[in-house]
Amino acid sequence: QVPLVESGGGLVQAGGSLRLSCAASGRTSSDYYMGWFRRAPGKEREFVAAIRLNKYYASSVEGRFTISRDNTKNTVYLQMNILKPEDTAVYYCASGSTYPPREYWGQGTQVTVSS
Repeated sequence: QVPLVESGGGLVQAGGSLRLSCAASGRTSSDYYMGWFRRAPGKEREFVAAIRLNKYYASSVEGRFTISRDNTKNTVYLQMNILKPEDTAVYYCASGSTYPPREYWGQGTQVTVSS
């Protein structure tokens, strides 16, 4: 079990920025892919970004979002810039041994972007 705890969600105006954090305990995150998914109202959960040795992004966020990790803190971050109303969703941290990571999930954090 790899408990994941997200933080950093909130309400922001369009064009603004937020940074999400995900702290992992148990097995060190450097062994695993770490990533982010999101679920918008009325839609299915979708992949946003992932990292292990390389970084991976959904086309809808590439150039605006940046994923990074601090292995000393077992934490992965998602820096979200130039936010759009369509980025409004519950964001979930995920980890796993394969890409995209789907084995373990956090409880989610709400991101709301107002127009």
